[in-house]
Amino acid sequence: MGDCRKRLRRHLSFGSPAWGGEISLETLGLRVLVVDDNVPWRHLSCSTLRKRAGLHIISEAVDGQDAVQKAKQLQPDLILLDIGLPDLNGIEVNRLIPEISPNSKIIFLTENRDVDFVIVAINDGAKGYVLKSDGVSELLRAIETVLQGGKFVSRHFNHGKCDWGRMLLQRPTAAPMAR
Repeated sequence: MGDCRKRLRRHLSFGSPAWGGEISLETLGLRVLVVDDNVPWRHLSCSTLRKRAGLHIISEAVDGQDAVQKAKQLQPDLILLDIGLPDLNGIEVNRLIPEISPNSKIIFLTENRDVDFVIVAINDGAKGYVLKSDGVSELLRAIETVLQGGKFVSRHFNHGKCDWGRMLLQRPTAAPMAR
């Protein structure tokens, strides 16, 4: 089992399969930490994840400090993270995670629609940004995209004259826009 875990970690770290064949959520058994101070949203997120084989919720956190502590202790494969958290906000947590849990992938699950936050989140290492209003329809697809080495931004940012989603994902070092 240890060797399988190492191959899984290598896959998650470098975004390519450590062995041949197709990678799926069902075969990997991803360990997930869900971080949200809003109890109904946290329960909805957990309920959505439990519907998919291969996703195992190992813990929940209610604030930024709790998230950092649990990430350090549990070393989850995936962290679903809200931005508006007490103590440390999600952006600050996103900056700390690589130091304490370097193999953890972060997907923001938030209602914050500010493009500047999306840019900062992705530039600081998050692999996905899903709006809560799109979570039921997009969360599992976001997880699969991240698992396959990609990045994911909610469809809300993929429309109009400025296709922010595409621009964000194509520009790994995008700078926040002046307002």
